[in-house]
Formats: sequence, C-alpha cells, structure tokens
Amino acid sequence: MIRRRWPAAVVCGVLAALAAGLVPAGAAADEPAEKEAPKVELVLDVSGSMRERDIDGRSRMAAAKQAFGEVLDAVPDEVRLGIRTLGANYPGDDRRTGCKDTELLYPVGPLDRTEAKTAVATLAPTGWTPIGPALLKAADDLEGGDATRRIVLITDGEDTCAPLDPCEVARELAAKGIGLTIDTLGLVPDAKTRRQLVCIAEATGGTYTSVQHTEELSGRVKQLVDRAAAPVVTPEPTEGADECAKAPTLEPGLYTDREEFGEHRWYRVEVPAGRELRASVSIGADRAVDNDYGVLLRAVTVHGREIVRGSEAGDGRTDVISAGLRYPTTIPEDGDADGDGKPASETVCLRVSNSFSAPASVKTTPGLPLELTVDLVDGPDEAADPAAFGLGRGPWLLGVLALTGLAAGLLWGLVARRRTDLGRSS
Repeated sequence: MIRRRWPAAVVCGVLAALAAGLVPAGAAADEPAEKEAPKVELVLDVSGSMRERDIDGRSRMAAAKQAFGEVLDAVPDEVRLGIRTLGANYPGDDRRTGCKDTELLYPVGPLDRTEAKTAVATLAPTGWTPIGPALLKAADDLEGGDATRRIVLITDGEDTCAPLDPCEVARELAAKGIGLTIDTLGLVPDAKTRRQLVCIAEATGGTYTSVQHTEELSGRVKQLVDRAAAPVVTPEPTEGADECAKAPTLEPGLYTDREEFGEHRWYRVEVPAGRELRASVSIGADRAVDNDYGVLLRAVTVHGREIVRGSEAGDGRTDVISAGLRYPTTIPEDGDADGDGKPASETVCLRVSNSFSAPASVKTTPGLPLELTVDLVDGPDEAADPAAFGLGRGPWLLGVLALTGLAAGLLWGLVARRRTDLGRSS
C-alpha cells in the first residue's frame, strides 16, 4: 500500500483553517444538507353530531378514535405530527364562542405515541363545527422552515361558522404559496358537506374521500400521512383522444385528465424492447353517481389486438376506483431490429373506459377526474419468469397447461395399466 506523507505545514494549515471557520467541515466532507422533516396536522371534528351511531354500528367518534390509534402506531419516524380539534370544548349556544372552539391537542413535532393516544382518548362530542377557524390555526401550527406541509381534515358536517367560508380560507392559504396541502375526509357526508369538502381539497391540490367504515378512515389517513413523507409529484395535464391514432404519446410520469360518463379515452406509450410497461388509472366520483360502476384499463396494439387488461368494480362505497396492468417486452434475438444499434420499441395504446352513470338531476359535464400513471421498468431477465410469457399476448399458458395435463394423463394411464397387469398375474 502506498502512503503519502503530508508536509507538517500543510496539515497544520488545514487544521487552523477548520478551527477558524475558513473551511467548513460539512463542505470538506461534501455531505448533502439534511432535508427538513415533513409536517402533518390531523384536524378532527369533535362537534355534537359525532355522537351519531352510523359507522359499523358505532358512533362516529368511536370510529375516529379507533382509526387514530391505528394511524398513530403507523406514523413514519421522520414525520412531525400534530393534532388539532374543532368543537371539542364549548357545549353552549353562543355562536361567537362556539366558532372560536379549536384547540391544539398535540403540538407538531416528534411523536410520542402514548401521549398522543391518551390525548385523543379523552375527547367527547361537544359543540360547533368551526372548520374555517381551525384551518387558519392549523396553518399557523405548521409555519416555519421549508418542510412539506399537510393538513388532514376529518369531519362529519359542513362549517357552522359562516361568513368565514372554509373554502375561501383554503384558497387564501393556497395563494400564500407556502406549499400547504389540505386533504378532507367526510364521515357519512351529505351533499352539502361533500361539496364543501371537495372545494377545500381542490383549492390546495388535496384530495377528498367519503368514509362509511372505520377501516376506510384508518387506511386513508395512514396513506395521507405516508404521502407527506414521500416526494410530491404534480400530475401533468393531458387530453386523451377518441382513437389510438390521435392519442397523445406519454412519457413515464403522472397525468391528469377528465373523462365523460361511459366514455373511452386513448393514450399512447412507446415501450422499448426489454422494458416492462406498468400503468394504472384512478377515476374519482366527484359528484353523486349511481351504484355499481367500474373502470377498465386495456393495453392494445396499434392494430387493435388486446394485449392485457386490468379492471375493477365498485358499489358506491368509495369515491375513487382504480385499475392497473403490467406488460413486459423482450429484446429481439438480433438485438437490433431498428437497424440503428438500438433495440426496437413497441407502440402500446392504453384505453381507459368507465361504466359510471348518474341520476338525471346530476350534471355529467365536466367529466370525471382521471389520474393516469405510466412507468417503464427493467423487464424480466429470463424467459422462465412468468411475466415473460406475456399471458395477454397469446395462448402460451393454455398450451403449457394442456401439454402438462396430457403428459400427466398418459403417465397415470401407464401406472394404472401396470398395476392391473400385476394384479392379474398374481
């Protein structure tokens, strides 16, 4: 091993510079600046209506407490979490007092799960529903630094403290450009509550979810808390076509569009040989729709032959329905089907269809919000990988199963005949 002897003067000079602050130690180590931990505040409605017993046979408050317990157990260590209540303390009829009833139950910071659970366990349905004031206070709780900020509002009713419109509050917070997202969850919501919560969420680029069951509540809140810790991806607007030939060509990414009731919408993806296409679509029911609906995502060749499909059906218990598919490709044996030193690529047409319908009183325009995810990953290394058979492309699996069955049948016949012959001879 070769050792270099540094002159004593150089060593002393570097040490002196570090001591004097002329050479920052962090820069010398070339360490990246540590990103500030994401901040999330859960805002829980504790108004009197939370006594209603219509979530899995229990009160809305009991369902919320159970969901909070499960969520607090699953909060990622890097997330700084806080809890704020609205309508938890004042039981009286004075509107001015009731509309100030919002309290920081657990401050935003490193999570002590036992302390946070104990604080939530003491809550009891009490007063008004001051959503607007609670959102303003929650935004203040999350101030400071450049961390990702997210408010998750859980309520069973619309704001009772107008003229401070919570939708206008959300728009004002969005206009400040502080990177604050508000997601809303409605517990067994009526039409007015739904409209208000959708407006709040859309104003800040958040999401709205209708909740009918405890599992839905805990699952959705966990998802939103986890999302705060993940990099934020802004969907890119696109516009699908009514046929593949006219469809936009999409690169890997996240896209947003709108689709009419019962419409087919087309998009194109260039899939290089040896890569695997992964695509998913989510369609949101942002208005009242009939029960029993579905979404279908198909991958089709430019000649109209179906490659593979993914589908999902719903029955009115959720506001978002999703489907996905995977399509692996292989590299040609010559490895140069294009003649330019690069493996060939295949044009895949993605068709998104839905079977939503709505009552006559519901407007069908604009279309339903659609979110499409496109990704290209490394394909399977070996043809033995089940994905490499491209089950949607031909009768590979049926052929393998037929041959296996035939071979098993012949073998069993030979064994049975042999046993019969032995029995006769004895």
